[in-house]
Amino acid sequence: MARILAIDYGGKRTGLAVTDPMQIIATGLATIDSKELIPYLKKYFTTEQVELIIIGLPVNWDESDTHGTPLVKTAIKKITKEFPHMPLKTVDERYTSKMAKDAMLQMGMKKKDRQIKGNVDIIAATIILQEYLQSIQ
Repeated sequence: MARILAIDYGGKRTGLAVTDPMQIIATGLATIDSKELIPYLKKYFTTEQVELIIIGLPVNWDESDTHGTPLVKTAIKKITKEFPHMPLKTVDERYTSKMAKDAMLQMGMKKKDRQIKGNVDIIAATIILQEYLQSIQ
């Protein structure tokens, strides 16, 4: 089996998470500058087998777009253009950033570490991936 890669795309930073090859465990991979997403994926795909990309799509409770939705849709277009044979699914990412912040508190992360914004992105990507894995079991 190959890995599943999750993306929590943002205007400045993007959090990435992946499964193990057996698709059992979701693990944070990296936080990168959003402008570097395509080059990062190109390099990653040369060393790891990935069978699916999931990307969090921000929507409001009434299913309307948020301020971040157009950014994510643009990123999706770039990814599908660059990797046309790679399946990509969108998943609801409502409240994943809040859940990530709550998780950091529960893990006992120091305040200094919680203030590093990249930590929220990588944990949010991991939550997106964990929720996806639970939904397909």
